Amino acid sequence: MDPMRNNIRILILMAADAVLVNLAAVAAIYVPLIGSVEIAHKYYSYFKVAPVFTVLMLVVFYTFKMYRRAWAYASLNELIVILFSVTVGSLGVIAVCFFAFSSVPANLVILFWDFNILLIGGSRLVWRIYNDYKKVFNSKPKRRALIIGAGDAGVMVARELKSHNVSFLPVGFVDDDPNKKNMSVLSLPVLGTRQKIPELVDRYQIDLIIIAMPSVDAAVIREFVEICRSTRAELKILPGMYQLIEGKVSINSLRPVQLEDLLRREPVQVDLQEIAGYLRGGIVLVTGAGGSIGSELCRQVASFNPGKLILLGHGENSIHKIWLELEEKFKHIPVSLEIADVRDKPKIDYIFQKYRPGVVFHAAAHKHVPLMELHPDEAVKTNIFGTRNVAQAADRAGTKVFVMISTDKAVNPSSVMGATKRVAELIIRQENLVSDTIFTAVRFGNVLGSNGSVVPVFQRQIKAGGPVTVTHPEMKRYFMTIPEAVQLVIQAGAIAQGGEVFVLDMGEPVKIVDLARDMIKLSGLVPEKDIAIKFTGIRKGEKLFEDLLTAEEGSSATKHKRIFVAKPGLVEVSVLEEELVNLRRKGVQCTAEDVFNALYAVVPSFQRYKQEQAG
Repeated sequence: MDPMRNNIRILILMAADAVLVNLAAVAAIYVPLIGSVEIAHKYYSYFKVAPVFTVLMLVVFYTFKMYRRAWAYASLNELIVILFSVTVGSLGVIAVCFFAFSSVPANLVILFWDFNILLIGGSRLVWRIYNDYKKVFNSKPKRRALIIGAGDAGVMVARELKSHNVSFLPVGFVDDDPNKKNMSVLSLPVLGTRQKIPELVDRYQIDLIIIAMPSVDAAVIREFVEICRSTRAELKILPGMYQLIEGKVSINSLRPVQLEDLLRREPVQVDLQEIAGYLRGGIVLVTGAGGSIGSELCRQVASFNPGKLILLGHGENSIHKIWLELEEKFKHIPVSLEIADVRDKPKIDYIFQKYRPGVVFHAAAHKHVPLMELHPDEAVKTNIFGTRNVAQAADRAGTKVFVMISTDKAVNPSSVMGATKRVAELIIRQENLVSDTIFTAVRFGNVLGSNGSVVPVFQRQIKAGGPVTVTHPEMKRYFMTIPEAVQLVIQAGAIAQGGEVFVLDMGEPVKIVDLARDMIKLSGLVPEKDIAIKFTGIRKGEKLFEDLLTAEEGSSATKHKRIFVAKPGLVEVSVLEEELVNLRRKGVQCTAEDVFNALYAVVPSFQRYKQEQAG
């Protein structure tokens, strides 16, 4: 709105309020004196002071910014402003009348206040109602929406649809709570429970179903999705609360149901003060910054306002991509780029001496199990010696906190990748014994959407028309979303004391074949009918299921209920050093057997585990 139109609007509103204020005063005088001969005298006295208190009331209204509000969207906040402004204005009028007439009848004061609230507040309410009905009658025919969940999130969605959305008209709610049966929320009825959804879709010609329950279990979401899929309506969901900023809901937040919604657990709660304390204003370096985990680490670290963020990675394209994103979203954060390989010890030393980072997140690693079975020497170079290079460089640079990203495949490993990551955990533990730096590792399972996850493979296979390939019908894995895993990694860095292996609560393991079926259904197709599922057999280095802890480690709780710490076992440092020398000497001739023999020597209990498995 241009300034001229806005000034005209304010003058019109002030003129209307001047009339309403005087009507309130006239009514306050008239009501107690109906039929009295004094009424003419009272009106005469009133008109002598009317200009003074009219101006007084308008000044108060202007001071409380009543003319700067969009009354078409008036709510409880606007009502409170009216109450305050009318009360303050009435007190001013009482003071004027007291000096003019020496006394003011109490009933006149109360009635004046009452009539002002009625007329000033009522005028705004009428305007709000008029605008609401004008939207309904003047807008084009809308698609009809049914909201699942009549709680806080559902109410926010309904309010947003009613106030700001021109495409969808909310018809009502579905809620299983018996206390909400036959109730009305925001003038919208609670139409029934989940069992009635198909009937409600047909009866009310529903075009869109919105699941607005951001903190319920995945099992509940799964049941609602199954019911809604049987209808013709489009289905969308409000993301989990950890994905919403300060609980604010926008229609733009709504999206189609995704795989992570069906795996959702209790929302992650992090200690923002604790995290901010060790990241804000400091120099933070992330290795593997272009990867799926590394890039999300960069995003979340940037949100805590570090003094500088260093992106270190080997692939120039992925580093360039996350750099452009950070430049756009976090313009105030200084970002430096370093294209380097963690296996290049002199270059890593140079970078650490150049920046002297206070916090390091080491996410660089080779992660693909089948590929590392074919190239064990590459896994050793990156996962073992690359980790050692970065850790020792951090020690020499005086880094305060060093967090390594590990994997559940490091527990009782059956693959070269898992074995090398287990050795990397032992290296971190060893470095912690001889350094002032706090070294720690965080161990978790698969993350949805990561470069090493099975999810992108399934997506490509479904898009191609199938078949979707699963290695074994009983294959199980732990899953977590990338943002959730990274939040817990950053939190673990805040509570680390040194030498721990933190274990994230991954919930219950999921059958890979069930994951495949869910993805096929979410694509609007039917498993085994539209898309075939083919079992290909377990690949070399794979297990049917992964553990998060060894039998010897056990675990103990931390102050964060989603993070546990594995009890560290004893490692003979001299043996570890000897085996690392042997692995380095073998170089490109290093085999999978060499990697496992090194692990057997360092962790005798692992040798016993392998013998028990073989027996």
